[in-house]
Amino acid sequence: MSVTSSSSSLSTFAALWRLKPFVRPIVGRLIGGAASALAAAVIALMIPIVLEQIVQGPIKSGVFGLLLAGAFAVLALGLGEAAMVWLRRWFVLTPATEVEFQMRATLYARLQNLPVAFHDRWQSGQLLSRMMQDISLIRRWIAFGLILLVVNILTIGIGAVLLFRWHWLLGVIFLVTGVPMWIQGYLFEKRYGVLARRSQDQAGDLATSVEESVHGIRVLKAFGRGTHALRRFSSQAETLRETEMNKARSVGQIWFWLDLMPQIAFGLSLITGMWLISIEAIELPQLFAFFAMATVLRWPIESIGFLFSFMLDARTATDRVFDIFQETNTITDPDDPKHLQNPRGELAFEGARFRYQDAGVAERDLLDGIDLVLRPGETMALVGLTGSGKTTLTTLPARLYDVTGGRVTLDGVDIRDLELSELRRHIAMAFEDATLFSASVRENVLLGRAELDVHSAEAERVLREALDVAQAGFVDTLPEGVETVIGEEGLSLSGGQRQRLALARAVAAQPKVLVLDDPLSALDVDTEALVEEALRRVLAETTALIVAHRPSTVALADRVALLERGRITAVGTHSDLLRTSAHYRHVISSLEADEAVRTGTIPIITDAVAAADAQNRDEGVQA
Repeated sequence: MSVTSSSSSLSTFAALWRLKPFVRPIVGRLIGGAASALAAAVIALMIPIVLEQIVQGPIKSGVFGLLLAGAFAVLALGLGEAAMVWLRRWFVLTPATEVEFQMRATLYARLQNLPVAFHDRWQSGQLLSRMMQDISLIRRWIAFGLILLVVNILTIGIGAVLLFRWHWLLGVIFLVTGVPMWIQGYLFEKRYGVLARRSQDQAGDLATSVEESVHGIRVLKAFGRGTHALRRFSSQAETLRETEMNKARSVGQIWFWLDLMPQIAFGLSLITGMWLISIEAIELPQLFAFFAMATVLRWPIESIGFLFSFMLDARTATDRVFDIFQETNTITDPDDPKHLQNPRGELAFEGARFRYQDAGVAERDLLDGIDLVLRPGETMALVGLTGSGKTTLTTLPARLYDVTGGRVTLDGVDIRDLELSELRRHIAMAFEDATLFSASVRENVLLGRAELDVHSAEAERVLREALDVAQAGFVDTLPEGVETVIGEEGLSLSGGQRQRLALARAVAAQPKVLVLDDPLSALDVDTEALVEEALRRVLAETTALIVAHRPSTVALADRVALLERGRITAVGTHSDLLRTSAHYRHVISSLEADEAVRTGTIPIITDAVAAADAQNRDEGVQA
């Protein structure tokens, strides 16, 4: 989705002033660059005055020595101007890249700190376009556009004053013919700013489409929907093209006035100058110098349109970047954090409630008062029908989302009272949809062990233990073993391989609490059995909450919690719940049916369910 700027009501100056914290360290270099550029402009403005003296003296007198001296003076001024232009670039180019680096690093850190709820609302293409295109544009404007805009405006002002040096009427003509340009510039700013924002937002949407189609290329090919994706992309690209054309028309209109009015000024000045010469108000060398000065001023005047559009593009880019900086981070460290010196791993949900940010007012909470306690070292299976809130519940212990009511505690301490870094050292997660990074197998598995040198003997021991538990020995058959760099998101691996590496990553973190959201769904039956056997050893000393989507996962648990319409309606052993809960039997039957479809086998728990029903009937008869 495109995200509208929340700061569009700010003036352009106020919007760009927000860059001050990033620019402050290099302000001295920027001043040096501006001073160099202004010196170059002043030198250029001196050349017409020197030419006037040459025409007035050496050319009129015909003295060759004086003429040669005048030529060398003009050459020296030209070389001085070139030196100042070089000095301007030396002053600003490297510091501007530092600003770009700092903005990118700050924005990346901000994206890492913002909660999952923020990333639910934002398209990755929009974030990517801000990170790359917008910050790069800001850097170019700071290094080039800002300095030239200030210097060229000053140059026009100084040059306009100097034009009065020869005759006030010529100066007035120059100023009056500039009025339409300033009016058009004001209208241009209003019109172009809207188009610039629309264009950059549409570019972000287009980037999102490219990213989605690349990541989903297997699906598109499998369903033969490549042509459909192309039509969608072409439609978005055409919309962006139309916006860019509107921008070009807007720039063309301002350029029309910037090109037309100087021509009119030259024509009026020529006619007026000839009249002034005829009445002997000025002399020919003065008129020559006037036109030389006007010629020097022509580029600064014509550049104003481009520099204004550049400034508005930079303002829009700044708005887009600060849309992210101004987002409220709702999941933060407490002001006065508590600490767990020797955590036991007791995880408790106390009246925990949760609803997503886009839920309607009339909708009930997705988690509607969860009360559940996991004892230290206990393995708890969480079962429920689709949509009951199982996956959402697993996001709460590590504060991927915060409860909207009640609380979650670790060893009796509200997890919101713990620093996030400490909390996430104690609680690790493995998701059903395993996400890996474009890094080596070693780096992926040891992601949660920042305190280890990944190439140390201790890291090697942890790595091998985790890979053994996850039955991920396949990594040794990869081209470079555990040093093999896996492809983007691990798509070069099978689904089961990705899940085993994700599980190994969670195990390697050696947490006190392990939260697993059906981490074995992509494994074959034999591998799953081996992983479950190894997990039993790991979970002997670790508190675990496992979302169960298959009957075999339930067998790992000491107890089972039944989630029904956002509430825990029953807790007990598997056999107890089979005997006492009709809804649990229904859920297990559903899991069995899904498992039978997946494996082509006959459900194995149906007999237990039938036995439990028979026992209930017998007990009823005896009563």
